[in-house]
Amino acid sequence: MPADDLDTEVKLAIYEITAKTGRVPDSSEVARKIDIDESEVLAAFDQLHAKRLLLPEPDDPSRIRMAPPFSGIPTAFPVEANGQKYFANCVWDAYGIAAALHADAISHASDGYTGQPLTLEVKNGQPILKPFVAHFAVPAAHWWDDIVFT
Repeated sequence: MPADDLDTEVKLAIYEITAKTGRVPDSSEVARKIDIDESEVLAAFDQLHAKRLLLPEPDDPSRIRMAPPFSGIPTAFPVEANGQKYFANCVWDAYGIAAALHADAISHASDGYTGQPLTLEVKNGQPILKPFVAHFAVPAAHWWDDIVFT
């Protein structure tokens, strides 16, 4: 199988497992799902990272920190959709989870400046307008310079 095809198959397996379970899978779960050797999945993780499509955990490349818009670790941006709880990497990705799942969603997050609770909602494919402002301290062109910080 060509490498690009395998990368796509691995990526789709990651998102299928995440959508179903609310958890971002590790390399062994992906290997079992598509019935390939875990070393092939790890190689695909490397390729997907090079394409900025996922971020493995720095100390454990078998685990995924980010498969945007999903976070592989708990964050301050929990999202409820389709009866599952997911974690978004940031406020932008909280909306992205609703879009990725084609589902209504709600996120009980908090203001990054004041700490005050805020609720983000998507219904029928549209965000419910709120008087919030999202501020990104790093220009989008530089997000992947340090995507965890961003």
